[in-house]
Amino acid sequence: MPLITHNAWFPGRFLGGGALVLGPLLWLAGLTLRHLATSTAPFTAQQRAHFAAQPFAAPEQLAVYTVNPGLATAGYALYTAGAIVLCLAVVVLARVAAARSPWPARLGGAMVVVGLFSRLYWAGVDETALRLIGTLGLERTTEIVMSLYEDISYGPWRVPVSAAFGLYLGTLLLGFAAFRSGTFGTGRLALFVFSGWLWTGVLKRSELIDGVLSGAALCLVLVPLGIKVLRDAVPELREQAQPAETKVPLRVLSW
Repeated sequence: MPLITHNAWFPGRFLGGGALVLGPLLWLAGLTLRHLATSTAPFTAQQRAHFAAQPFAAPEQLAVYTVNPGLATAGYALYTAGAIVLCLAVVVLARVAAARSPWPARLGGAMVVVGLFSRLYWAGVDETALRLIGTLGLERTTEIVMSLYEDISYGPWRVPVSAAFGLYLGTLLLGFAAFRSGTFGTGRLALFVFSGWLWTGVLKRSELIDGVLSGAALCLVLVPLGIKVLRDAVPELREQAQPAETKVPLRVLSW
């Protein structure tokens, strides 16, 4: 069976492997700094009780920016950078899984990439809201954001929120394809699905579990694969996909 040269696939060995390593690390760093910005904010017990009683985390996140601007800005910036780089990482993962499970891998990968674009829309909304504080002040900015919260969360014609649906369904499809192809065992499959069900929306709070640990789970799944890609140790990226009848034995407990 003819071989494909290393430069024939997109985005290539070094960009693809680098994205698999760097993307989840940026993602984790952003979520961790966002969590630290909130958890270390010098709020009183009364203020924290007030924020906890709110239906959305936006008032708290706006207030966090006023007391921890450096941490908050770095967290949102690294989180956004992670979302961008992860688009390339998902393309590589889908290509590897597609060697033996083509349609779930292609459809799932496409849905996850489209879903990551929705996070960039919300990143723009977040940045706009945070920057308004310097002009309008915290109280007025919070009033404006909350009065428009539903509209800015759904986006024009609800395109961003619809695209975000692809993150959840696409994660399941891509994870299934990676498991079926032998790229993931059950352990990595569980971590990948866990990481893919992170919250979506405007000015969300990064919790320890729904944030930091989910980002760490994604690192455990993608970083080792990225190192293998950089070392040219992934046969699916060097050879044509194996015939459909070639099956990988699936084990209930595996990494």
